[in-house]
Amino acid sequence: MSVQRQGTVLFTAILVLVATGVVVQLWLLTVSMEAVFRHDAHTAIPAATCSTVLFAINAGLLRYVFRFDRSLQR
Repeated sequence: MSVQRQGTVLFTAILVLVATGVVVQLWLLTVSMEAVFRHDAHTAIPAATCSTVLFAINAGLLRYVFRFDRSLQR
């Protein structure tokens, strides 16, 4: 398998993971907003924490893709 093909497969897999993470973050936003409207901080705080963790994971995956692309350019 060529390096370009590996890069395409890797990028597609990471794109699917990021898209799934974004959907989960939207769901967490909905849950946390409903909790805020119910004055229930016990749900909003963990949802915000999980969303922050997912954001960090997505940022790490994006950084990995850029590093991989830079290494192919060399």
